[in-house]
Amino acid sequence: MKYVSTRGRAPVLEFGDVLLAGLAEDGGLYVPDRWPELSAEARGGRPGRGDYAALAAEVMWPFAAGAYPRARFEEMVRDAYAGFDHPEVAPMVELGDGLWLMELFHGPTLAFKDIALQLVGRLFDEELDRRGERVTIVGATSGDTGSAAIEAVRDREGIQIVILHPHGRISEMQRRQMTTVDSANVHNVAIDGTFDDCQDLVKAMFADAEFRSEQRLSAVNSINWARVMAQTVYYVAAVARHGLTRTAFSVPTGNFGNVLAGHVARQMGLPVERFIVASNRNDILTQFFNMGSMATSAVHPTLSPSMDIQVSSNLERLLFELLDRDGARTAEMLEDFRAAGSLRIDAGILAELGRSWSGVRVDDVETVDAIAALYRSTGMIVDPHTAVGLAAAHRSRGHCDGDIVVLATAHPAKFADAVESAIGAPPPMPPVLAELAERPERCHRLPNDLDAVKAHVARCSA
Repeated sequence: MKYVSTRGRAPVLEFGDVLLAGLAEDGGLYVPDRWPELSAEARGGRPGRGDYAALAAEVMWPFAAGAYPRARFEEMVRDAYAGFDHPEVAPMVELGDGLWLMELFHGPTLAFKDIALQLVGRLFDEELDRRGERVTIVGATSGDTGSAAIEAVRDREGIQIVILHPHGRISEMQRRQMTTVDSANVHNVAIDGTFDDCQDLVKAMFADAEFRSEQRLSAVNSINWARVMAQTVYYVAAVARHGLTRTAFSVPTGNFGNVLAGHVARQMGLPVERFIVASNRNDILTQFFNMGSMATSAVHPTLSPSMDIQVSSNLERLLFELLDRDGARTAEMLEDFRAAGSLRIDAGILAELGRSWSGVRVDDVETVDAIAALYRSTGMIVDPHTAVGLAAAHRSRGHCDGDIVVLATAHPAKFADAVESAIGAPPPMPPVLAELAERPERCHRLPNDLDAVKAHVARCSA
């Protein structure tokens, strides 16, 4: 498998190089040069629990074939999921009336990011050890990516990790999961700005070819193809393992990587009728899928902070597909978007999108109502991001005749205040989170200034 940049001006790479590069040299994102077909084993699945690690290795192997011996790849995959606290890794709960909840928060940091990053950390280790190299991972987080990335690479030789988060704009529990990690290779930075500011700083560092080379920068955000690759698996598991036929997915998303993974699975042959892109008040993705245009505005703090985003990086990968993989057109559109703060696609592309994509905006009041309604009817508690997905699924029922699978992205205890406002009591606190309150925090606060952040990253990587 070869990998090409969405902007068409970067070298064609193989899997190991794409893993370590993260962002392409031309500012684009890497994608496979073709979509492989799901194997008969992956398509057929097996009703019931099955073996998630075996399915994962089967689904992902075409993307990594040639980079490792098959047996070694399967070993890394199995090791990645051995520590999850549920034997199914991503269990499904049937809520009735064709509605399902897929729980993606059974990894070590209790968020869906673990499903990809526990594997990515092992792939980094394998690749760096083989090459005898060191890297400095730099990433931006709107809440959950940071802790999952830190947990995946903490104490690993050959890796320093610097994670930027927006000061005061993630939950206390999300922050503590990052800042209480006492590992010499872990460096947390609170930026005076929004997640979009953090993301822009990361992209600017990667765009500086000299700095990128000197510091040997690498990425674990969803700009890294390996992240998306690993997330395709739970879509296949939902459909194949549970015998679903007419399926839609309601996906709470801000940076678009989570739902893009579903699109990849569909490109590989998974039968999916619709993707419901669930957004909060920061509804730029709702604009895009419903009107074919989007314009950036101020980022509004909400009860679902991981989705408080205006610039969704992974949308670029979908645009590349919609533009018939024309890198020059994709680059021009994205550059115009950055310059003008707005973007519009033509009516033909919008009509194509409308057949299998839709966007739904869910505000904080609806989010609280969704948490409360599910609790009253089932006794189950969900976090506010999952609640956005639930509310969007209910509102989309008229467009979906079959099953709707809502992706539950985080454990409710990570957002205790929002949950308590909905059900009148805080959710049960897992011991792994409760103990964080007693640990000291380690974090630097920096202005939204590229030079200041670059200087700090250089000190961390020294």
